[in-house]
Amino acid sequence: MRLIIEDTNENAGKWAARYIVDRINGHQAKSDKPFVLGLPTGSTPLSTYAELIRLCKEGKVSFRNVVTFNMDEYVGLPEEHPESYHSFMWHNFFSHIDIDPKNVNILNGNAPDLQAECEDYERRIREAGGIDLFLGGVGEDGHIAFNEPFSSMTSRTRVKTLTYNTRVVNSRFFDNDVNQVPELALTVGVGTVLDAREVLILALGAKKARSVQQCVEGAYSHAWTITGLQVHPKGILVCDEGAAEELKVSTYRYFKDIEKDNII
Repeated sequence: MRLIIEDTNENAGKWAARYIVDRINGHQAKSDKPFVLGLPTGSTPLSTYAELIRLCKEGKVSFRNVVTFNMDEYVGLPEEHPESYHSFMWHNFFSHIDIDPKNVNILNGNAPDLQAECEDYERRIREAGGIDLFLGGVGEDGHIAFNEPFSSMTSRTRVKTLTYNTRVVNSRFFDNDVNQVPELALTVGVGTVLDAREVLILALGAKKARSVQQCVEGAYSHAWTITGLQVHPKGILVCDEGAAEELKVSTYRYFKDIEKDNII
């Protein structure tokens, strides 16, 4: 696992964006097949999305031959709701790049049969050839996507009950009213994420420091689903200084030293 420590949230986001662009361009230079990209929502990826938008508008990357799969979606929230993940993605990313709308895949939290929707999502990922790179964030309790603590490390896309703490954290998007936050969500599983050929997780701010410490120095455990990154052959954790503050000094220095000459 690689650990990239940048000085600010913005620079961490830029590093991740440059890495994604490098992978898209490298893929497109040797293949006509679409590059398949997994994507998250929330405040964490915003600096990455902003940089990807800028690079796309400058002609340094194109998303015309990119297929995307989002990590999750609330159950029962209308797609047009401002806090649905459909709305989030179009408002913050898709509407600003040259992606073909038919190449965008987001779970339908209003599907009449939620289990069938989850199974179909896994099928669509397989038919796309699998995910080349999955970008994600991490929760304060170490969860990735909506795979709360003690989720199976081999889990697949499914319906998940959200913990009260997760709903409290997300209530900042719902007028700070936890009762407005849906209790259920559809989410890709830990196994779905780890099946990607590359996984890049962003952790920004001091509130994510415990998750970073567990991911880098802790034991592999379903209590912290972020630790699944430890066993991925091409896993990368990108954080800012705040998120790195609970690491041992020797760990911090080790990763800063081995990455000092790496641009991406």
